[in-house]
Amino acid sequence: MSMAAEIRPGTVDERELTVIATALARSGQSIRLVDTDGNPIDVPGELLAMLRAVVEQLSAGNGVSVASLHAELTTVEAAEMLGVSRPHLVKLLEQGAMPHRMVGSHRRVRLVDVLAYRDRQDEQSRRALDELTAQAEELGLYDAS
Repeated sequence: MSMAAEIRPGTVDERELTVIATALARSGQSIRLVDTDGNPIDVPGELLAMLRAVVEQLSAGNGVSVASLHAELTTVEAAEMLGVSRPHLVKLLEQGAMPHRMVGSHRRVRLVDVLAYRDRQDEQSRRALDELTAQAEELGLYDAS
């Protein structure tokens, strides 16, 4: 996957992260940066949300990668992202579960398609769990209170 940026866990000082997290928490819906010439720059809300998410993940000890949604993944990278084996991913691709293209004899999958597939699978899992919970409640096997 062609990464635009990657930050590994522990590479940013925890005190710096705390200062940045505090500043972001106090900023509300907007934040202003100042360039080297002293000119103010308003940070768009979408970028501010992304920055908050990055700081949150780094503070939790997780690494962060930023990639274009149009980036293409190898089958190994896509399988790792989905938490499945590469052979299972290849079977999903062959079944049409998500689009892919061939580069010579190698398959490539767009990041946006992998994320969409993951979201669909997560939603199916949530619905199935809700159904099982409802059935268990009806049978008196589960008390939600």
